[in-house]
Amino acid sequence: MASINRVVLVGNLTRDPELRQTPNGKSVCTLGLAVNDRYKNDAGEWVEKPNFFDIVTWGAQAENCSRYLSKGRPVAVDGRLSYRSWEAQDGSKRSKVEVIANSVQFLGTRDAAATGAPVATGAPSGLNPDTSDFDSPAAAAGDDDDIPF
Repeated sequence: MASINRVVLVGNLTRDPELRQTPNGKSVCTLGLAVNDRYKNDAGEWVEKPNFFDIVTWGAQAENCSRYLSKGRPVAVDGRLSYRSWEAQDGSKRSKVEVIANSVQFLGTRDAAATGAPVATGAPSGLNPDTSDFDSPAAAAGDDDDIPF
C-alpha cells in the first residue's frame, strides 16, 4: 500500500521568521503559522478556533522567507509532515510534528501585515487574473462539460 504525506496550509505568520545556518552552511528558516478552523457549536453559532503549526524551510527558500516575510503576513505552504523526538536538558522526552515546506507562496503585500490593511490574495498561482478562465463565457453560462472529474 502506498503512503501519502502531503500538507497544504494557508494562514498568517505568528512570528518573524528565524534564519539559522547548519554547521555545513545550509540555510534553515523556521516559521510559525496560524490557520483558523471555523465550525458551528451545539448552539448553532459559528466559532473560530486557531491551529498553530511550525514550518521549516531549507536553502534558498529559507533565505527568501527570512528576507521578505514578517509576523502577520499571509502565506500558503505546501509540504510534508515530519516527526522528531529528543531528550530535553532536564531528561524529559520531547517530541514535535513539523511541516517541512516544499514551497512557501507569499500572499498579499509586504505592507499589509504592518498596517493591518485588508489582504487580497489575487489569482491562484499560474493564472493571470486578466485572462483567466473565470471570465470566459462558458464559465459564466455554467457549462459543466469542461470539468475534469
